[in-house]
Amino acid sequence: MLPATESTKHFNKAKQTIPLGVTSNYRYWGEDGTRYVQKGKGAHIWDIDGNRYIDYRLGYGPVILGHSDDRVDQAVIDQIHNGHTFALSTTLEAEVSEKIVAMCPGVDMVRFTNSGTESTMHALRLARAYTGRDKFIMFEGQYHGLHDNVMFTTNVGNTWPGAGNRRSPIVIPFSSGIPQALRELVIILPYNDLEELDRVLEQSWNEVAAVLVEPVLGNCGGIMPEPGFLEGIRKQCDEHGIVMIMDEVKTGFRLAKGGAQEYFGVTADLVTYAKALGNGYPIAAFGGKREIMENIGQGVAHGGTFTANRVSITAANATLDILMNTDALEVTAQRGRELQDAITEVLGRSGHPFQITGHPSLFIFWFGEKAPREYRDWVNTDHWLYDEVVAGMIRR
Repeated sequence: MLPATESTKHFNKAKQTIPLGVTSNYRYWGEDGTRYVQKGKGAHIWDIDGNRYIDYRLGYGPVILGHSDDRVDQAVIDQIHNGHTFALSTTLEAEVSEKIVAMCPGVDMVRFTNSGTESTMHALRLARAYTGRDKFIMFEGQYHGLHDNVMFTTNVGNTWPGAGNRRSPIVIPFSSGIPQALRELVIILPYNDLEELDRVLEQSWNEVAAVLVEPVLGNCGGIMPEPGFLEGIRKQCDEHGIVMIMDEVKTGFRLAKGGAQEYFGVTADLVTYAKALGNGYPIAAFGGKREIMENIGQGVAHGGTFTANRVSITAANATLDILMNTDALEVTAQRGRELQDAITEVLGRSGHPFQITGHPSLFIFWFGEKAPREYRDWVNTDHWLYDEVVAGMIRR
């Protein structure tokens, strides 16, 4: 990488008081490569060295309308002088919840949180309380935040005997400090494989509180569900009294105004939202069927000092107004299709086999002969070449 003089200086200072010099491990790009942002506007960010970048990550997804959208920011500015964090509620909470209910199929009631991690944590607790069961199912390659319940993966991509196979994946934590006891409560299965899901539920449905599923594998390049997969999960949950939790932290208010539930035509029991909900302001939510949600406050705990604070809830209110009443998502998808065409043209000249996976608003390219349909396929793509291309893009 090219030297980032001011960023390097700041990194050396910051790492004295912040582990890795950043407040999220995913922002660490190495001793010489970690960048620090000065500002962002629209589709661009500027680092503290004055370099301007086209920002395809957009904060890992939240900035659906572009950095520092004037409409959202002005709404926040107009409200911020009235105070922002109280030990009481504001009327904006009901206003925003009504918008979510109107936009999202199957959502009757909503509670707010501060992050996607909190939303999946509370949804899982609610599902366990509602069913009286403890275990849950998730799928390989999915990401549901950084609370201990979901910080597990499977050891795939290795050939040694401990790697595990499709019928019996070996579950391992992806961080130190995760209690071993929680490992016994999670079942991880291959994505896009209804046969394995059916087999496992036939044996142990009475132990399973929830099936927690990302409708699109966001961290694996936007791998889409095959026809019938989400429908099959819905059917199994109905048959066995299991709560279907659709994690729409990435897909919500992005694939469609009503998120993945609208786009794929499958309604979950509980749904989690974050990212695009506030155009970068820290707000998230979970919601779902009334009969489940009404257990909150009836023995099921949920709360938080900063939940639905005026700054964040105002940003969500303005963002949802724009997404509801303009063609913002259609424009985003069209830009995505144009970008896919351009990437296809450029990579097509390289001679390397490649694939583009995902929705026009949530996609990536991979180097390989076949498009991955699950995590195990994604692991076997050419990650070294992909990383080299990404490094080249950053340099340019």
